[in-house]
Amino acid sequence: MKTLMIQTAGVLHFAILIASALTPHALDWRGNLAGLHPFMRRLFWVYGAFIVLVIAGFGVLTLLNAEAMASGDPVARSLGAFIAVFWLARLGVQWFVFDARPFLTNGFRIAGYHALTCAFIGLTIIYGWVAIFPAR
Repeated sequence: MKTLMIQTAGVLHFAILIASALTPHALDWRGNLAGLHPFMRRLFWVYGAFIVLVIAGFGVLTLLNAEAMASGDPVARSLGAFIAVFWLARLGVQWFVFDARPFLTNGFRIAGYHALTCAFIGLTIIYGWVAIFPAR
């Protein structure tokens, strides 16, 4: 059961990446970033690409190491702790830094926003479970 939950978390990263692919259009990055210096505009896109790479890496590492994570392997528990902290921090940013209300302009975006929030909570819980409660 624990392995299945961990594998689900791994796959969930790729679902988040699908939502991430919609973000530049939904938030009109091209238009909103047009006024920035070209260096800053490229920097913004590069940061976005690195975030995508990290999330994809979390998904791949999880899927390749789900058994080790479920068994309580120390390195896998450390990976679980790191990923849990990442998603917890992402939740903190969402709740206390970002104000997405101006962009939640239709039911699809509102549902997506809440679905992503649930995904971030779920990932924090699953990876926290991996880190804190090793298999016995």
